[in-house]
Amino acid sequence: MKKRDILEIKVENMEFGGTGTTIVDGIKLSYKGGIAGQKVKMLVKKVRKTKAEGKILSVLEPAEIETAPTCPHYGICGGCSMLSVPYDEQISIKKNQLIELFNEAGHTEVADIEVLKSPSPYEYKNKMEFTFGDKEKGGELMLGMHAKNSPMSIEYVHSCMIVDEDYRKILVATTEFFRNANLPHYRVLAHEGYLRHLVLRKGKNTGDIQLNVVTTTQLEFDMNTYANMLTKLTLNGEIKGILHTFNDSLSDAVIPEKINLLYGVTDFEDILLDKRFNISPFSFFQTNTHGAEVLYSAVKDMIGDKKDIIFDLYSGTGTIGITVSDKANKIVGIEIIEEAVEAAKENIKKNNITNCEFIAGDVATEVSKISENPELILLDPPRAGIHPKAMGDIISFNSKEILYISCNPKALMNDLKVLKGAGYSIQEVIGVDMFPNSPHVETIVALYKID
Repeated sequence: MKKRDILEIKVENMEFGGTGTTIVDGIKLSYKGGIAGQKVKMLVKKVRKTKAEGKILSVLEPAEIETAPTCPHYGICGGCSMLSVPYDEQISIKKNQLIELFNEAGHTEVADIEVLKSPSPYEYKNKMEFTFGDKEKGGELMLGMHAKNSPMSIEYVHSCMIVDEDYRKILVATTEFFRNANLPHYRVLAHEGYLRHLVLRKGKNTGDIQLNVVTTTQLEFDMNTYANMLTKLTLNGEIKGILHTFNDSLSDAVIPEKINLLYGVTDFEDILLDKRFNISPFSFFQTNTHGAEVLYSAVKDMIGDKKDIIFDLYSGTGTIGITVSDKANKIVGIEIIEEAVEAAKENIKKNNITNCEFIAGDVATEVSKISENPELILLDPPRAGIHPKAMGDIISFNSKEILYISCNPKALMNDLKVLKGAGYSIQEVIGVDMFPNSPHVETIVALYKID
């Protein structure tokens, strides 16, 4: 095996995070994607003494476990990687991968992990960011997701199975409208064009819908005609707001430089475990509402008896702190994004909660200013994990219990080593499948201080 070789191989193993592996000529070949049992065509990208990297060019034969129904975009769109695998089998795969991840990191005391299912593996997404573009250069306008192995190509995902019928109707109507308007999509490499993204959000428990069309300022177009068209659609939910965001950034991310309200209001509401939350256009909210209810219910169960003081670190818009507010006499939340803290404060008022306090600031700085000692600390850090300075201050509180909620278990592994070195022991681990049909899973770890 050498660089640029084209091989036909079988996917032998699936590692956590969506990495497939195969032993070729005694060397471990790793690559993104792949389902165990598939026969694939592989491009070898790098070869070293003990490992190599590859890229799947195409699937030649499906795996025996691929028996679930799929949409016409599966394998082309990069949105789902396990849609063809029955959901129970997906849960089994994630369970085994998590256990392997913990054990390989040295946390061998974790012998078993329950992975809680999402209430549904389909139509669960409450937020989708679609991109305007074309499938072939100069082709018809498309609105959808970036294609696998071809980031400049857009797959028109009109039959996507992880969003509900309202999303599909809006996607189709928007595509047809802008095709008829004959407006150019933005071309990232040339930095030219007009139409960039369509961001759809929906309150799964309220039916509230928010639409945000993102363009450059390179053309002038009356977006009110687009908004008028949308308000005439027959939907299961109700459109609460239509926004037009201008973004001239060179980045392909949605960066709000100026926002015009075309219809309704800027924010909408959703409900989690009987608590109401206000969601602004760019605020974070768990993308699987019903999955988040499973997650937060598990957190409440793991908290157990009512505590005196709980610290909710990396608290965001206060969703976790507010949903578990009945589990403590007082909850103190810290979040670096000021807008999120303001939203958390509004959410406190909305739910008539009096025992939550949210502070704007960097966790690494703010925790050292608090004189109170918590009985339990909730940790829900960003993907990179906990900053070393913050970790030192967190440990110094000498809290009896820590609940660590992680969207990136690989980063979690290192943080657990530090916490165990400070005298904490892992008591329980639960996985929550917030992202069906993908390789990701949320993880909750309960740690107790050893006397």
